[in-house]
Amino acid sequence: MTDATELEEYRAAKDQFFIEDDASPIPQRERDTFKGLAYYPPNAELTYEVVPEVFDLPETVVMQTSDGEERAFQRWARVEFLVEGLPAALTIYRDLESDHLFLPFQDTTSGRESYGAGRYLEVPELEDGKYLLDFNYAYHPFCAYNPYYSCPIPPPENRLSVPIRAGERNP
Repeated sequence: MTDATELEEYRAAKDQFFIEDDASPIPQRERDTFKGLAYYPPNAELTYEVVPEVFDLPETVVMQTSDGEERAFQRWARVEFLVEGLPAALTIYRDLESDHLFLPFQDTTSGRESYGAGRYLEVPELEDGKYLLDFNYAYHPFCAYNPYYSCPIPPPENRLSVPIRAGERNP
């Protein structure tokens, strides 16, 4: 379940990072007027503990990036869940550079309420073979804030036909 206080602290820390840190994607000239990221209200119904269906033979796939380049990932597992009573499924990838799990996705808010190229979600491991999908932590890639970043674009298999109204949204 999403802990509201923890989520608020996470969001406040991220805003501080965007304003102050040298690694922020917000251009230096825009930081004085940056008032923080926009978020959907916390939504506990978009938090799931899932058991991924790990692929027997994970394959390497190439994703297009926002700057026209390509980046390789390993298709690791598929997860299924319900959004507003409707079935949804996404593929989790393993980043070949960092070995972290990576979940890029688009939904029906993409290009309207959230960044058009999609959002990302970290997928931490829990106990008993479960993983956490907490869309309250869904975030826009850095290329949403600065065109000098190269961001993988979610592949067609990760385009949902349902809205994910949680996490970062457009201002």
